[in-house]
Amino acid sequence: MTRNPYEDDVLVSWVELHRDARFLCHELLSKGPWKGIIAITRGGLIPAALVARELDIRLIDTVCVTSYDPDSAGAAAQVQGNVQILKSAPGDGEGWLLIDDLVDTGGTARVVRGLLPKAYFATLYAKPAGRGVVDLFVKEFEQNKWIHFPWDIEYKFATPIKDGGRAKRGAD
Repeated sequence: MTRNPYEDDVLVSWVELHRDARFLCHELLSKGPWKGIIAITRGGLIPAALVARELDIRLIDTVCVTSYDPDSAGAAAQVQGNVQILKSAPGDGEGWLLIDDLVDTGGTARVVRGLLPKAYFATLYAKPAGRGVVDLFVKEFEQNKWIHFPWDIEYKFATPIKDGGRAKRGAD
């Protein structure tokens, strides 16, 4: 079994994500105008839609990559593997806004930056190992935190403790 290098989980709510996207847009507004947005799939799709709305950008393209491999148990991926480009965007990125949700180790970001070296690269969140690859981010998390985005979280009813529910501690 693959060792989990993350010590703790961080849950990002829809409200927090939307607030952070709007803050990012305040910063990006003065740096334009932009020809369009290039979203890094899949994580950058929702942030790119929010940025497109706030900055009234209608032209959106994608760079489709995969970099997280399932572990030996087939569970959700938490260890980065090799970056594979499934689809690129034309040109060198000049005048384009490149959007992703998170820059973690910087592996994916470096590959995409190599494809579109003149794009302005903005992410909502960054970790120390990858933050130097992007031009702008809103919030930094420690490298050993695993970030759960709202589209990855299943919300369900929690049974009250007095009715047999259990309290969760740590990584239970």
